[in-house]
Amino acid sequence: MPLIGKKAPSFKAQAVVYGGEIVSDFSLDQYIGKKHVVLFFYPKDFTFVCPTELHAFQEKLAEFEKRNVAVVACSTDTEQSHWGWLQTPKDKGGIQGVTYPIVADTTKTISMNFDVLSGEYELDENNQLVANGPMIAFRGLFLIDKNGVIRHLLINDLPLGRSVDEALRMVDALQFNEENGEVCPANWAKGKTAMKATHSGVADYLAKH
Repeated sequence: MPLIGKKAPSFKAQAVVYGGEIVSDFSLDQYIGKKHVVLFFYPKDFTFVCPTELHAFQEKLAEFEKRNVAVVACSTDTEQSHWGWLQTPKDKGGIQGVTYPIVADTTKTISMNFDVLSGEYELDENNQLVANGPMIAFRGLFLIDKNGVIRHLLINDLPLGRSVDEALRMVDALQFNEENGEVCPANWAKGKTAMKATHSGVADYLAKH
C-alpha cells in the first residue's frame, strides 16, 4: 500500500552519528513533535553515485537545519562499514565530513517496511530462503512531518542520483502549506505565489500565470 499520508514505519537500529559515533538504538521517533525529517535511502557504501549524494546533502545541511529539518541517511550496510566510509577522505571515494546520522539497516527490514528494498526472498527446491536480486535499497527519499506522517516520497532506480535542491523545494512547499493553508502549484518555489484550494483560487492563479 502507498505510504503517503501514513505514519512512517517505526524502527530502532544501529547508526553512525556526528561522523564517527556509533549508537545502538537510533530512531526517528526522537523527532516527532520537534522536527520535519528527510530520510533518504541509498544502495551501498563505497560505491560511485552514492558518495555524490551524501556529500550533496552535507553541503546543503545548513539549509535543512535552518528549516528545522533533520537529514537522515540509511543503507543496508553495517554500522562498521558506515564508520569506515566516514573515515575515508572525499578524494579517495569516501564521505569524510558527513555529520548527519547514517542508519545501518543490516536486517533489511527498514528498507522493506519503507518499500524500497530491491529484490525479494524466495524458497529454493531445498526449502531454503534465497535472495532474488541484490537486496539493497533503491534511492528512496521520504519527507516526514512533525507528526511522523510521510508527506512526500520519491524512489529512483539504482543508477539515478537525486536532486538535493528538489528535496529542499519540497520541504519549503510542505512548510508553506502548513503555515499558510495555501497549496503549491507546479514548479512552485519559495517566494513565489501559491493559491487557495478553491475553483476561484485556481482560476485567479491561472489568469495571472
